[in-house]
Amino acid sequence: QVQLVESGGGLVQAGGSLRLSCAASGRTFSGYVMAWFRQAPGKEREFVAVATWSGGPTYYRDSVKGRFTISRENAKNTLYLQMNGLKPEDTAVYYCAAGSRFAPGRHTIPGSYDYWGQGTQVTVSS
Repeated sequence: QVQLVESGGGLVQAGGSLRLSCAASGRTFSGYVMAWFRQAPGKEREFVAVATWSGGPTYYRDSVKGRFTISRENAKNTLYLQMNGLKPEDTAVYYCAAGSRFAPGRHTIPGSYDYWGQGTQVTVSS
């Protein structure tokens, strides 16, 4: 079992920045593929970014490339999402997710992940 707790959400003006954190406990954090998803009201949960393993490749949805950076600090069992240049369309609940393996082409699918946090709200005002 892995427990995930997100933090760092809030209200920010367009163009601003936020840094989300996801603290993991339980089984060895370094052995998991870690990702961020988000879900806006009335919409499906969508992939944001994934960090495959420490020092390994990262992948992003097109709309956040160049603005968001995912990183992981295995020594602290923590996943981060640095979000710069925020836009109103980034408004959503952001979820941290952990998966036991990386499946290329399926890493954007919520069902590929085994554990989820409770989410943290990010609201970007125009």
